[in-house]
Amino acid sequence: MIINSVPRVAAIHDLSGFGRASLTVVIPILSAMGVQVCPLPTAVLSSHSAYPDLHAVDLSDDLQPMIDHWKRLGVEFDAIYSGYLAGAGQVDTVKRFIHDFSGSKPLVMIDPVLGDNGKLYSAYTPEMVEKMKDLVQLADVITPNLTEAAYLLGEKHDTSIGLDEIKQWARRLADMGPDKVIITSAPDQSKNNNTSVVAFNKTDQRFWRVSCDYIPAHYPGTGDAFASVMVGALLQGDSLPIALDRAVQFISLGVRATFGHNRQATEGILLEKMLPSLNAPVQISSYQLLD
Repeated sequence: MIINSVPRVAAIHDLSGFGRASLTVVIPILSAMGVQVCPLPTAVLSSHSAYPDLHAVDLSDDLQPMIDHWKRLGVEFDAIYSGYLAGAGQVDTVKRFIHDFSGSKPLVMIDPVLGDNGKLYSAYTPEMVEKMKDLVQLADVITPNLTEAAYLLGEKHDTSIGLDEIKQWARRLADMGPDKVIITSAPDQSKNNNTSVVAFNKTDQRFWRVSCDYIPAHYPGTGDAFASVMVGALLQGDSLPIALDRAVQFISLGVRATFGHNRQATEGILLEKMLPSLNAPVQISSYQLLD
């Protein structure tokens, strides 16, 4: 039996060689937060999918042999954290993984990667949506963006959605299984162009919100970064609202630090400059408890 001297996370994500996304974001963030990351790559890509003509290798056939080796080693995890899956068949592998490594009662975080801006990613089909509905039932925490929340619920993506309806969506997602539902990229109708993160904790029936100031830029990989900070913060013992605040402020800081540079947005935020901020004390928080 391997004893964990620091928190250990199984990170089930793709590995993109260029562009800050997936495991190249997950590993440095969680490492900076004092967490050991054990990557289980679902695919290897020459770059993330915002770049054209990328080369990708699907690792579906290799996942189970790697998992079986971990089982022979007696590895245990404090968290299981899944993100981009290379196909619907990998969902069943992740479900078996969660079952097989449930003995240590790990935190199970599912980032149900399906799409953005109202559309599924090009590699995904409606079958993947149905499979993802099954997977989120096993999660303790899920972090869908607004598009993914809509697909999971069979709703239309609507950027004019109000706060009351977002709260209803969060409750319905929690009814699928997760204890904590965190919906990102939620419109903040009280402020033009701003977005917010809305979270629901089923255990205490409380809603939380953290607003995000609008900056006219889009950087791939910020969803991976947000969910990774959430995992690290929850493993450190932060409450849900403090974890939300840490994650939102880290992304906001990263976007602001990057926006002033004349760089291609597809390269992602300047993560390397921001990592030290993850070890700073908790600042004055901006979260709101919603009625």
